[in-house]
Amino acid sequence: MTTGRIKLLLIFLVCASPVVASYVTYYFFRPDGRVNYGTLIEPVKPLPDMTLALLDGTPFRSADFKGKWTLLTFDGGDCAAECTDKLFKMRQLRTMQGKERDRVERAWVITDQAQLSTQLMREYDGMKMLRAGDAPLDSAFPATGARSEHIYLIDPLGNLVLRYPKGADPMKMSRDLARLLKYSRVG
Repeated sequence: MTTGRIKLLLIFLVCASPVVASYVTYYFFRPDGRVNYGTLIEPVKPLPDMTLALLDGTPFRSADFKGKWTLLTFDGGDCAAECTDKLFKMRQLRTMQGKERDRVERAWVITDQAQLSTQLMREYDGMKMLRAGDAPLDSAFPATGARSEHIYLIDPLGNLVLRYPKGADPMKMSRDLARLLKYSRVG
């Protein structure tokens, strides 16, 4: 082989190597990584048709969640330390979104008929506080452990999208929410 052909072959190999490397990487070394912190609800499921009630007794249907991103949690009305921790995280998550915070709603489904303290209601003013009544919630909201341990995220179309575990890191949750708000043009 002449030196001209060797040089031509080397130039061809140098130019073709990125293309070959990309195909090999794509087909044989697929990354298992993900960017979301919360657990994706797959397949995405629309909220079931359930009737809840605001504290004043006004009916609230699951369709009323449409239009905004909603952070949702379940707990009893006595709201022990873990409950107040979740409510605090939800308030802070909304606040951390800055100018986009108006696109985020917070909702607490109270699973019993316990009376709420006035201080708690004032502290979390602006949060939708709903009574579950006899709504069938167990099958609609997947959970590892008790449903009350999680914070759920509902998209503006009324679909259940993400679930955050007990003791979730608020900074990582905030990054998930900020990313969704940035790339979503709905809500």
